[in-house]
Formats: sequence, structure tokens, C-alpha cells
Amino acid sequence: MAGFKPIPVGIEDFKEIIDMNCYFVDKTMLIRDILDSGSKVTLFTRPRRFGKTLNMSMLRRFFEKTEDDNSYLFDGLSISEAGEKYHKYMGQYPVISISLKSMKQPSFELALTEFKKIISNEFRRYREISKSDKIFDSDKEDFLNICNRRGDYSMYNTSLNFLSNCLYEVYGQKVIVLIDEYDVPLENAYFNGFYEDMINLIRSVFESVLKTNDSLEFGVLTGCLRISKESIFTGLNNLSVHSVTDNLFASYFGFTESEVREILEYYNLSDCFDEIKKWYDGYLFGETEIYNPWSVLKYIQFALNNRNHIPQTYWVNTSSNSIIHELITKSDRKTKNDIETLITGGSIDKPLYEDITYTNMNVKSEYIWSFLLHTGYLKPAQIYQKGIYSYFTAVIPNTEIITTYENTFRQWFNESIRIADKSVLLNAVLNGEVEIFELEVNRWLLKSISYHDGYENFYHGFLVGLLEYSDEYLVESNRESGTGRNDIVIKNVLTRDVAVVLEIKSVGKGETLDSMCDIALKQIEDRQYEVGLINEGYKKILKYGIAFEGKRCKIKR
Repeated sequence: MAGFKPIPVGIEDFKEIIDMNCYFVDKTMLIRDILDSGSKVTLFTRPRRFGKTLNMSMLRRFFEKTEDDNSYLFDGLSISEAGEKYHKYMGQYPVISISLKSMKQPSFELALTEFKKIISNEFRRYREISKSDKIFDSDKEDFLNICNRRGDYSMYNTSLNFLSNCLYEVYGQKVIVLIDEYDVPLENAYFNGFYEDMINLIRSVFESVLKTNDSLEFGVLTGCLRISKESIFTGLNNLSVHSVTDNLFASYFGFTESEVREILEYYNLSDCFDEIKKWYDGYLFGETEIYNPWSVLKYIQFALNNRNHIPQTYWVNTSSNSIIHELITKSDRKTKNDIETLITGGSIDKPLYEDITYTNMNVKSEYIWSFLLHTGYLKPAQIYQKGIYSYFTAVIPNTEIITTYENTFRQWFNESIRIADKSVLLNAVLNGEVEIFELEVNRWLLKSISYHDGYENFYHGFLVGLLEYSDEYLVESNRESGTGRNDIVIKNVLTRDVAVVLEIKSVGKGETLDSMCDIALKQIEDRQYEVGLINEGYKKILKYGIAFEGKRCKIKR
């Protein structure tokens, strides 16, 4: 990386990126557009790791009045060329800036403790105002109690409103409020069973600082979802929401294609563009094509050291995939069919919901598809109206997300096979009961998801998993025997009374299940797969030709 600017993977402080002279994709015109919008409170909803925290840090560094002059941070960036109309706002405001992304505790009590810590840290940034003669003594006492985490529950409900009022009194300037990842504590509370308690806390905090606050200049929030107005933004009529379906502000979160090309050109990696596009492109914010910024930067970081670096699923390893796991493990057959359609490159049409509550978001609800859209696991190929209702045509954005679905399904399916009682299946195989063997295999096939590639490999692994049941029987794959390698062998390693040879075929164009079973059986004979087993002392050897086509299986002896 000699001679190149450092890649700011994982750095979310705008000032640190500029001071370290890291590569920075200029999103500073977000400042202009927020000011031009005139919105009192703006909520941006985007998937995790799409630059929300960095943008919030950028807003704070631009607007916040500090002892140090931060104007140098924006030298040469787009906002510095936007004119005095915007430049006059720089460094003029007290800014309250908090992030709720660390509120992932297993109980409400622990989450509340974390919230108190977050609020306390922000109060401490302004602890000098506790000495101001513009603040009443009673307010100074409350201020210090919150600083020292001694405040009672009710004080934290209105803590941000209280801090903004104190700042306004001392500095004579209204306050900008920035709240990053506001929905993390709600998602965590839902999965840990204390959702209502957390809703009540967050609603109280937001209403006091964003709804009934004469000290507020404007507020900006970020998160993955717009949690429904009824549950958290009650009465907040001044809220302007910009989600992944909106055109406004679309290019400020994630990388556009031109930005990706510029990054690759700078690092002399332009020849990697097609690979990056296949794996990390595919998002659509409004009408703007967007690349996953985290995965693009991670790929470049590795590619600089190895031009032949193979792309990986970087983004999903930073995010909670619990919803994908639930979707696959707890959904009904219809939902699994929808997932299969998506994984194999198809599309499904679903209702579009902008407002979501976690209480109505479960894997059997139609809300689940909008949840997956807003959190980055689906994209809208199109959005359309049917009467008064909105719908979207859902597709999976890119190879990285397809791989996530596939891997999650494989893990669940393999675990399901591992813990299942497969004695009926194994007994049928060992006793030559073809009809029962075939029925059991087809029953498991119905639970599986078809993949768009590697069919024969999938079927091979699928059968091995089904047949591995008893320590008494050894299952071997691709074992050299006779004049070739058979697919699967089962043998009793204790008594050596019976062994089984299975040859697998996948049906292609112009072929049938019956014909491929016959070909498989003939291959067993022609290549003398039983020779090795005879030499080992096995007297009874069963031979099966097995053919697969999609979710259908035919077995012959």
C-alpha cells in the first residue's frame, strides 16, 4: 500500500479520517441538502454499515461550535465550494450527538444501564455549563447527577430535552440533535423479550427532545427501519423520513458506481471492477444504484496485497443474521418456496410497508419482506401501486447476499439432518427396501432448497448427511474401488455382514430419472465397485442407482 492513502475500514469518525489522510468518498453535500430541506427532524433509514455513522460524525464536525477551529476538515471538499449560504452555518451550534448502537444487552436493566452511560458521556462533554450562572442551582444538581449516573429513571426519559435546554440557556443558540442507530435497542429488546419496556423509554426520550422542545434547531436520526409512528414517533408531525425507496438523499449512503470506479482507479485495481459489481453492487436506493461500501473497502484492502483475492461475504459477518436464520428455520413451506425462488435468481411480489414494528415482524408475516428490503437483504426491482396499496418486486441484490441465504440454509438443513431420527431410512437401505428408501429421500428433498449450481455435489452431500446415522456403520465418499471411484459406500465395520454401494446421477436435458438410475447401476457393474468390499470380506453387497431431478428422486437396485 506504499504511496496510497490508507483505507478507512472501520473508522467512523470523520475527523480521524481527514486527520489520518485516509481515502474519503466525499458525501459533504449531504450538509447542503439537509439545510435546504428545512426539515425540523430528519430520519435516514439504511442498512447497517452503509455510512450512517460516518455521515453523522461529519454533520457534528461541521455544525458544532468548539474551541478548536474544525473548518480545515472540509478544505477541498464539495461543501467548501457550495458558497457562503452554507459556510455560515459551520461551527455555530451546540450539538448533542449520541449513538445507541451499543445497546445490545440481554435484559432491560442492563440496557438501561448502558443508556445511562451513553447519556452521561454526552453530558460530560458539556460539564463546564454546570458552573454557569445562567443555570439554576436545582438544574445544576440534576445535571451533575446525570453526569455521575445517579439520576433516577424519570430524569433519563427527558435527559436530552434537559441538556438541550441547558445548552440553549448558556450559549443562546438553539441545539442540533444527532441520534445514530436509534433502532438498535429496539431490535435487541424484541429478540430478548423486553420490547415494551424499551419502546416506552425510547418514545419518552424522543418525544421530549424532538416534539416539544423550543431549544431544538433541527434533529437528524439514523437507523435501519422506520419503526411505526404509532409505537415510537407518536405525534411527531415534523418528522421527514428518507428510506431506501426515496430518491432524495439517495447517493449519500453507500457508494455509487462512479465512486467505486474512482476508488479502484486510485488504487490501480480497475480490473477488479466486474468482480466487485457482481458481489457487492445491486442495491437500489430510490433510482440510484448503490454498492455496499463496507464490502467494497474490505475487498480492496485484501486485493492490494493479493491481486487474485477471492471475494467473501464481508458485510454479513458484521451484521446480525438472526432474521435470516429465523426466516429459514421457522417459516412455512410457502415462505421457503419464496426463498428458493429468490436464491435461484427469481423474483417475488410482496406488499411494501415503510412503517414496521417488531411485534408484527415475524417470519410468517407479510411484513418480513419489507423488513428484509430495508435491512439490505432484498432490493426492489420495481415498486408499483395496486389500488391504494404499494407493492414491490423483490430480488436478492448480489452474490454476497445470495451466499448468505445459501450458507444459512445449509447450516440449518445439515443440523436438521444431523439430529433427526433416520433409522427408518438406514434400515430400508440395509434391507434392500427400495420403496421406503426412495420415499424417505424424497421426504427430505421437499425440505431442501434447490440451488442454481453444483447439483450433483449438493445431492452427494445431501445423501451422505442422511446416511450418517449409526457409529456401527461407516459412510465413505469417493472411495477408490475396482477401476474407478464410487460415490458412496456404507459398510458395517463391526460384523462385516453387509455393505452398500450407491452411485448418484443428476438428470440432464433429454434424460429421465429411470434411464439415469440404469446408467448408475451399469457403472457400478462396469467399474467393479464391489471388488474392494469383497476383498474386505463382505458377503452381502447391495447396489443402488440413484437419480435426482430438482426435488425428485428415483432409486433402483
